[in-house]
Amino acid sequence: MSGVSRLRAVVKGVGSALPKRCVTNKELESTVDTSDEWIVQRTGIRQRYIAGDDETTSTLGIAAARVALDRAGLTPDDIDLVVCATSTPDYTFPSTATMIQAGLGITKGVAFDLQAVCAGFVFAVTTAEKFLASGSHKRALVIGAETFSRILDWEDRTTCVLFGDGAGAIVLEAQDQSELAQPEQGQGDNLPRGLLASCLRSDGKHRAKLFVDGGPSTTKTVGFLRMEGKEVFKFAVGQVTDVMAETFAACGITAKDLDWFVPHQANRRIIDASAQKFGIPPEKVVTTVQDHGNTSAASIPLALAVACEDGRIKPGDLVMIEAIGGGFTWGAAILRW
Repeated sequence: MSGVSRLRAVVKGVGSALPKRCVTNKELESTVDTSDEWIVQRTGIRQRYIAGDDETTSTLGIAAARVALDRAGLTPDDIDLVVCATSTPDYTFPSTATMIQAGLGITKGVAFDLQAVCAGFVFAVTTAEKFLASGSHKRALVIGAETFSRILDWEDRTTCVLFGDGAGAIVLEAQDQSELAQPEQGQGDNLPRGLLASCLRSDGKHRAKLFVDGGPSTTKTVGFLRMEGKEVFKFAVGQVTDVMAETFAACGITAKDLDWFVPHQANRRIIDASAQKFGIPPEKVVTTVQDHGNTSAASIPLALAVACEDGRIKPGDLVMIEAIGGGFTWGAAILRW
């Protein structure tokens, strides 16, 4: 295929933002019938960040996007696509993406939200890649931003201890990779840069296992998050590995070729079980759930930002992201950094 244009969505920069307030498990012990030992043993979480009254999904998204743009060496004028993955928008409408677009001063292109709960960032990256690969847009800001603390029942100790707030963002740029090997032609080191393959799934019959019990068209309220923890764990471990396997196959590689595995940061036991199924060693797994809790669509970009900032993820690395969210929605993607 040499000489034929093949645009790929290449990562140019990553950024993150967290609320000012950090809430430890010890602090929760004073308000919730729980203990640090109980939370750590079952989830691996030690702390999370909770948004204040002056912090919203869009303000966190804007802050993360600014860092990503700065690290990409770009300005808001260079962006013509903004996709925000969130389940906790500032308003029913307009979209949080348009709020972020306005906050950054972007006046061209398109901005929209994508709602796939905890799998939202994987869905958003895959969606943005379609725009960039088609040639219709040049550079995208893909943001995962959440303020899940707003939809938690703080009297339900089985859920309120799990979630936190935050935002992460990446800048993707359409680059012609036609002179390099295509995914189906090579193993690890021969693959081009950018998003190489992804696999997305959803199954709406599982709604009752993880949902929010409110909404404009039903209760006319925001509602609270409700979850059947054991059922979610069982489904997550069983189904996420299927999309991982399909994504590996689409690239013609195996888990051994990966440099980094960056899963959704929901629960340390789910992370460990998914990695072990493919023989991915712990030293290749990026884990931040202990510091952030479950930040839904923000968890993967937050983890990516941490691993880029500390020097683990470097240009040329093969990185897999994967997640599962309410609905259920789930998916995986592989990128060469």
